[in-house]
Amino acid sequence: MSTKNPQARAGSAPMLNLLPIAGGPPPERADAARNRRKILDAAARIVAEEGPEAVTMNQVAHASCIGVGTVYRRFGDVAQLLLALLDDRERQFQEAYLNGPPPLGPGAPADERLDAFLDALVDRSVEQREILLAAQTAGPVARYGNGAYLAMHLHLTLLIGQARPEFNAALLAHLLLAPFSPSLIHHLSVEKELSAGELKSGMRQLIRLQTPVTH
Repeated sequence: MSTKNPQARAGSAPMLNLLPIAGGPPPERADAARNRRKILDAAARIVAEEGPEAVTMNQVAHASCIGVGTVYRRFGDVAQLLLALLDDRERQFQEAYLNGPPPLGPGAPADERLDAFLDALVDRSVEQREILLAAQTAGPVARYGNGAYLAMHLHLTLLIGQARPEFNAALLAHLLLAPFSPSLIHHLSVEKELSAGELKSGMRQLIRLQTPVTH
């Protein structure tokens, strides 16, 4: 079946600028931007060492050496702080696959970029599984309408459309993202104790299963 998106066959470079990049903060003063970076870095360390449930505004203030009042004024509460942390990581990931070096970024063949993107997405999903799982629990279907998911879906649609223009690229992009459901990643990496390498290998095998068999 041919892809429904003719732009996906035209090449990725012109289209990539149209991806719905996750929303971010308005322009900041330099000192405000530095404080934001310190707060987010401190929150990230706490999440990595103790999990998102251990994050408190007081603990983040202490770890960042920034007054707790400033932390509250900037982020409001722990939930908003965790969402900001997730958005910050998403922006870094998007920058890597939109503008970073190949094969994840532009400059490599579409099939190589597809493999590199899925490998990077495994790493991101495993690293941030606790925050992603908390976000999914709060809104089970909200994932499919947020800017991060839409950006990844469009990026995959473009790559699949270039690599295999006879396929329904938009549908396959959804199906390739489905295994990255936070609850499934948590189940596989924590309960089943599968490594990131095993998950990457499994994704490669899944892609090969989608290749039509010729007789």
